[in-house]
Amino acid sequence: LAANVGAYNGRFYQGRYLAGMVAAHMRARLGHAVVAGMVASFPIPEVVQGINAFTLGMRAVDPDARMKVAWVNSWYDPGREADAARALVAQGADVLTHHTNAPAAVQVAQETGRWAIGYCSDEAQYGPRVQLTAVTLHWGDFYVRTVREVLAGRWRPSNVWGGMDQGFVRLAPFLAAVPEAAQRQVLARERDIIRGRFHPFSGRILDNRGGVMLDGGVMPDGQIQAMDRYVMGVDGELPRA
Repeated sequence: LAANVGAYNGRFYQGRYLAGMVAAHMRARLGHAVVAGMVASFPIPEVVQGINAFTLGMRAVDPDARMKVAWVNSWYDPGREADAARALVAQGADVLTHHTNAPAAVQVAQETGRWAIGYCSDEAQYGPRVQLTAVTLHWGDFYVRTVREVLAGRWRPSNVWGGMDQGFVRLAPFLAAVPEAAQRQVLARERDIIRGRFHPFSGRILDNRGGVMLDGGVMPDGQIQAMDRYVMGVDGELPRA
């Protein structure tokens, strides 16, 4: 890195895993295994991480849960995102989520009576009856700390990939419809992640063709950052970026 350049990002996949757990617990309300629908932007590793972590979280609760993905090839296109969300509903999605910048997926869930998981910020205002929780991103503390380091002459360039332990990623409050036992289980797993006792990409992980992605242990950051396969439970083929 140059002497005046630093990079930072969040381990969003941690929150995605927990959100997947929440989604799968809605089987008790639906009477069948949950089908999630993800409105996705571009098939890059960060987005694939989120799809896979959400799916792994669901299937940790219910091995029959599945994920469908609709790609919009845009970070922000409310109309296209809404169309993709409606297409996922038509394919049987019970829970909608997204890795895009508009709240369209949550709005469509509200309109169609599906559940939703928000992203980036708490989107309950767009789906007050249906948002189960949201994976929210928080940069404020990092910005303040970094500015103070610069002002004190202590800042050094680095690559920061922060997670729940640093407060970069948090869950929004649960909707009352989420069973209390499910809330307790999810919060316990969140504590495990924060304390380093659990990693979403750990154990034996298969791709959706049956190939081995990880055969025990914890997936190295380099492999996570290059993720280019769907895990078992995601329908369809991953398009090339």
